[in-house]
Amino acid sequence: MSVDLDLSPPEVPEPTLFESLLRYGLFLGAIFQLVCILATIIPTSKSHEQSESVQPNDTRSSDPNRKTKIPAPQTRQKMKKESKKKR
Repeated sequence: MSVDLDLSPPEVPEPTLFESLLRYGLFLGAIFQLVCILATIIPTSKSHEQSESVQPNDTRSSDPNRKTKIPAPQTRQKMKKESKKKR
């Protein structure tokens, strides 16, 4: 009843050049994705926010008598509607 068990680790072949390139390419892709995700999460620098705050954002406060502009309908949309009516 004595059974000879081979407990040595299985032989793993050496990775080929293509497998090595694929492995490192996947690592670089993962690092690039993490950098992109972190760039969207981390807020921008303070110097960028300060330069935006210097410019006047609200023109209504400086000229209260100025009328608000009503956006004119786009001519392309008018042309589409007219061409549909002609059909």
